[in-house]
Amino acid sequence: MLTREEYRAIADSLTPATTAFIDGAFRPAISGKTFASVNPATGVPLAEIAACGPEDVDLAVQKAREAFEDGRWSRLHPSARKDVLIRLCKLMTRNARELAVLESLDSGKTIYDCETVDIPEAIHCIKWHAEAIDKIYDAVAPASDDHIALVVREPVGVVGLVLPWNFPLLMMAWKIGPALASGCSVVLKPAEETSLTALRLAELAMEAGVPRGVLNVLPGLGADVGEPIGRHMDIDMVSFTGSTVTGMKFLSYAAESNAKEVVLEMGGKNPCIVMDDAENLDVVAQHIVNGGFWNMGENCSAISRLIVHEAVREPLLARIEAHMRHLPVGDPLDPETRQGALVSAAHFEKVCGYVEKAGEILVGGSVDKPFVSPTVVATTSDNMLARDEIFGPVLSVISVRSFDEAISVANDTAYGLCAALFTGNAKRALRGARMLRAGTVTVNSYGEGDISTPFGGLKMSGFGGRDNGVHAHDQYTHLKTIWLDLTDDAEEAVE
Repeated sequence: MLTREEYRAIADSLTPATTAFIDGAFRPAISGKTFASVNPATGVPLAEIAACGPEDVDLAVQKAREAFEDGRWSRLHPSARKDVLIRLCKLMTRNARELAVLESLDSGKTIYDCETVDIPEAIHCIKWHAEAIDKIYDAVAPASDDHIALVVREPVGVVGLVLPWNFPLLMMAWKIGPALASGCSVVLKPAEETSLTALRLAELAMEAGVPRGVLNVLPGLGADVGEPIGRHMDIDMVSFTGSTVTGMKFLSYAAESNAKEVVLEMGGKNPCIVMDDAENLDVVAQHIVNGGFWNMGENCSAISRLIVHEAVREPLLARIEAHMRHLPVGDPLDPETRQGALVSAAHFEKVCGYVEKAGEILVGGSVDKPFVSPTVVATTSDNMLARDEIFGPVLSVISVRSFDEAISVANDTAYGLCAALFTGNAKRALRGARMLRAGTVTVNSYGEGDISTPFGGLKMSGFGGRDNGVHAHDQYTHLKTIWLDLTDDAEEAVE
């Protein structure tokens, strides 16, 4: 990695794209309106971004539909689509440092995470789905001598993709990777807090050969862009990642418009169970600190509830505190920093409100706008800190006395995205993994799986599809049955 001064020099040299990307070209919002993109670490404006509105959504959808119907991308040979996306990955690799700095400036994320996690994983994600394009086979159903039944995948059509602000470029890759691989045309809304890397990626996609109209990026506010996407009569499907409150609105938008398909990946209040037979508490503590405070806790899969057997509570907390000393808070462009700035002033105030209401702070708790230090609080399972999604570096600790109590507390939530279980008993590990109500359960580790495993939740964490793996292609394709009658006489056909 570079030095802080070198990263700052790169930051000073950047001139980011600031207008909407529609039909292969950058253009201002039709209304002429803009909004400020602000560096959350300094409060200094980065750029004035085009504030798109419903009329821009209409134009983008029109161009996306034209591109889809004429087949410039949707009917391109799978290997040709693969070649284009591989070129995009190569361009992203050449421009990786620029993307990392831009991401850090726009979101408050540490340059360390952007350089080592976000940008490399975004590239890997798009490349993985590109390589899968010509390796996902259709099927032939069991047949008699009188017929053949083909089951084929076809792209859904025009899809709306609505992104969160916590992993701007990586979540864009999670969505455009399978969407473009499947042959869809895309109308994408980045979060208003973090639009810059999405616009830069659109520019690189055009350079790589993605045809005009296939990838459109519309920055703007939720009410002006997100809701019109959700209600648009010519958008066939919406994939949303973000808060549960906002995600639920897309169900209403679909019901009140064209009954478009909706895939939701929303919030989480993820439990981590540590039993009294857990092995190597120092390693356990390292996983918990990583899971709880990675990306300042601004992570839907973050460990936010530590459910620990009372017999190991104190030695585990001591080790957690020791590992937390290795999380310096400060300037996101300093490669030594591990905890950057919260994404906005409004979000900082929200997280601080929870810290102020904490009854017993065990570790941390200091705030210095826009930074919140990693914080561990003691609480009970019915306390708001153990029930609300804080989306910040706050870990709630709940003591239990048995395995059954731990599972009960873990499942006592409206969410069901991720869960972790630490135990040295193999049968208990497997039973617990089956009993935990979550889309992803890790055993003796923290994580989300990898690009090959489906990611998504249960209950108010979402439904309708999964990101990652070949399963991600399901949400961007329809299954069609093609029935071929082989009889000589139509009257003899078998129904």
